[in-house]
Amino acid sequence: MKNFRNSAAQPSALPKQQGFTLVEVMISMVVLTIGLVALLGVLGYAMSATQNSQDLAVSKQLANEAIEGILTARETSNIPWSSIQNTGAGGIFLPGLQPVYNAGADGIIGTADDAASGEQTLQLPGPDGIFGTADDIFLPLTNYQRQIDIEPVVVNGTQLGNLRSVTITIQYQAPKLKVPKNYILTTFISQYQ
Repeated sequence: MKNFRNSAAQPSALPKQQGFTLVEVMISMVVLTIGLVALLGVLGYAMSATQNSQDLAVSKQLANEAIEGILTARETSNIPWSSIQNTGAGGIFLPGLQPVYNAGADGIIGTADDAASGEQTLQLPGPDGIFGTADDIFLPLTNYQRQIDIEPVVVNGTQLGNLRSVTITIQYQAPKLKVPKNYILTTFISQYQ
């Protein structure tokens, strides 16, 4: 007897295997690439923001330093009240943007004798991580300029002789954009301590 097999009773060929097509793989690679490019953009923005925050912190410190110098000069009576003005009004403070120099012989920032004392530097701890050791790093602040404006205060058309407005402007160049940025600190100073 011959063994005949019924072709209808036999299972058909192996079931179709499921998998990714080349088109699906290419689409997923494009989506992944777009995500990675976006992530790199965020990383670049974060690095730029970190640099900007460091520049802003230095600007704040330079402005506060100038205000403290003016207040100290007034409180110690090193200079008369009439000298706490810009040079155009008979005072000792230079007008306009000036390089950031150390205080000169008079100990007051923003006056004519500052240039002789050299440019101010920022001292950072060196590779050992300890501040004040021989390996400290000194960064020049050549990227910054400081302007001190001292104006009389006028109320209802009357100038107040014992009160002045002090505006300190620190200008620095944003490294990536090459656009000057300003930090402005405004306060008032009175003749009285």
